[in-house]
Amino acid sequence: MSSFKNRIFRALRLDVNLYEEVEADKTAGFQAMGVVVLSSIAAGLGSIQRGGLAGILGGTIIALIGWYIWAYLTYFIGTKILPEPQTKADLGELLRTIGFSSSPGLIRVLAVIPGLGHIVFLAASIWMLIAMIIAVRQALDYKSTLRAVGVCAIGWIIQILIFALVLSVLGVKPV
Repeated sequence: MSSFKNRIFRALRLDVNLYEEVEADKTAGFQAMGVVVLSSIAAGLGSIQRGGLAGILGGTIIALIGWYIWAYLTYFIGTKILPEPQTKADLGELLRTIGFSSSPGLIRVLAVIPGLGHIVFLAASIWMLIAMIIAVRQALDYKSTLRAVGVCAIGWIIQILIFALVLSVLGVKPV
């Protein structure tokens, strides 16, 4: 089994073989969860300038919840609505691969540097999206990258709508 740090670096490099490896490694679930948690904490720390200590906690929780919503939507859309004939994956396989696709989110901690917040979060989001597309393509055994893009985009849009609805109901205005 590869080391945790090695797998994170391979995920950052968008190594397709890493996603095949963690898809097959049933023991990689805790590592994948660790990446998601660390990435979410990095988002929280990167949010400190916008909300102080409450920004850390809020940013971390929002990042975690957002990831889980997107992950489950991606699984459902990718396996039930838009599967290819050879698509065969269980929830664990997909969670392990897309867990590691959160690795680029670790750079969000750099948003604590004044003036870099939005740039860092944008760069991390794009990098994470590309990693997630690769992870979804590999985990769902898609031949088409475009299908993986579609699954990720549909899940992302639904996730945004869910967050907007919940924030609206709670009376929270976006920053």
